[in-house]
Amino acid sequence: MIRFENVTKRYGENVGLEEVTINIAKGDFIFLVGPSGAGKSTFIKLILREIKPEEGEIYLDDMCVTQISNREVPKLRRKAGIVFQDFRLLEKKTVYENVAFAMEIIHKTKKEIRRQVPQILSLVGISDKAYKYPEELSAGEQQRVAIARAIVNNPTVLIADEPTGNLDPTTAMEIMDLLNKINRRGTTVVMVTHAKNIVDVMNKRVIAIKDGRIVRDECGLYDLVCEESSDDDTDEEDLYV
Repeated sequence: MIRFENVTKRYGENVGLEEVTINIAKGDFIFLVGPSGAGKSTFIKLILREIKPEEGEIYLDDMCVTQISNREVPKLRRKAGIVFQDFRLLEKKTVYENVAFAMEIIHKTKKEIRRQVPQILSLVGISDKAYKYPEELSAGEQQRVAIARAIVNNPTVLIADEPTGNLDPTTAMEIMDLLNKINRRGTTVVMVTHAKNIVDVMNKRVIAIKDGRIVRDECGLYDLVCEESSDDDTDEEDLYV
């Protein structure tokens, strides 16, 4: 589903990723962990073709990410829903409108939008918030809206970049339960996180990156080699492409 074959990405003299080979199967739930500067953001940006590697090949579903033309990049990115730590909701649009917008920009019909959006809002547990604005919601509710927006077009993979970073522990676990529910419906989930407690409780596959290399890939607990404070990942490209 997602496959890296001997992928190397450098930034001048600095290593982003070094000779990474890994396979993420359809339906996997992956925690991507590691210290700041380890290569986590590089890993995600390469999947989305925001950057290109110097060496190696990357595949997402049936598309060779490293070989597609620039015109095919929007098609590639429609395969991936993205959730950020800071929600990135449109403040002047209601919950319904925020989610509907993700369908409008890929030219879905009004009939499709009217059918799909309520179903997704129900799935993430915020049907009663459909006509509220982001400022009227709690942080956890805003993240549910962001998740609804990310999955409304049925992507094959959901990339969650520190989705619990701005949430209290109880709300964070509620969001993890939701991501687990989405995963059980067949969506592959790749979650970047520093939340050791969440990784340990969930007991999913953990891919640990350090100095641009995969140092661990197995189910289980957060590897102590990856423990550290906050991440300073660079800005992502726009959510809607």
